[in-house]
Formats: sequence, C-alpha cells, structure tokens
Amino acid sequence: MASKKRLYALPGCITGCDQKKYDKWLQRKATAHVRRDGKRGSKHTVAEYKRAIHDAIVAGGHLDHYTGEPLDWSLISTFRNAEAKLGRSKYKKTLWLLPTVDHTLEPEGKQKFVICSWKVNDAKGDLSHDEFCALCELVLKHRAQQKTDA
Repeated sequence: MASKKRLYALPGCITGCDQKKYDKWLQRKATAHVRRDGKRGSKHTVAEYKRAIHDAIVAGGHLDHYTGEPLDWSLISTFRNAEAKLGRSKYKKTLWLLPTVDHTLEPEGKQKFVICSWKVNDAKGDLSHDEFCALCELVLKHRAQQKTDA
C-alpha cells in the first residue's frame, strides 16, 4: 500500500516543531484569519488560507519577513492566557520570536500572507507594509537626530 502524501508537510526550513503541532497551528491560523476576514467581506475558505499560509512558510517562514530574525517554531501553541495575565509584558517578551501570520499586499494590490514574529506583528498592527516601513524609518531618523543633538 502506497503511503498517502501530506498536503501540508512540515517544511524543511522549520525546526523545533513536529508535524502534528504544525498541522494544528496551520488549521488554527487559517480558521482565525477566515473568521476575521469574513467580517470584512472576504469569501476565502480555510483550505485556501491554509495553502497560502503554508506557501508563505515554505518561502522563508524560518525568518521574520520584516527583520530577518530567526523565528522560534518551538513556541507555537505555547501561549497560556493565565500566564499572560500574571506576567503581562514580561511574559509576552518570552514569546517575541513566536511565528505568526501577517497580511500584506503585493505591489499590484493582491493580498498575501507573510510569516513574522509576534513582536513585529504586534508593533505593525493594521499598518500596510509601506506604512510600517515608513514608521520604522521615522523612528530611526528621530533616534539618529537625538544622538547628534546629545
């Protein structure tokens, strides 16, 4: 009997995570994004989003799309609400390199997913890629000015 080929096999670029954990994470992320985007009028399915998210991971999901930092895939499915309430920002910082999914747009305006750290996704919020980069440039420009004024 031939073995069944996995539709979303664990990408080789990922370490610290097994197939079962990856499958669960991918399903949850796709479902959450379909639910959120459905409220905004999107008609995409979980299957379509799973494919798009998986493709984003295969294309470089071991590194944060925005910073190039290595992501820690051993952190997926480790968030705990009770610990977050107790530890607040200190707890959240322990998960900064947790991989997550971000919406962005291709140059022609088509939506796509990229993989980034929780830290960056939290900082980016609802900004577009260009808006986020412009904000980062302003921060760095201001920081450089402060150093020259000192």
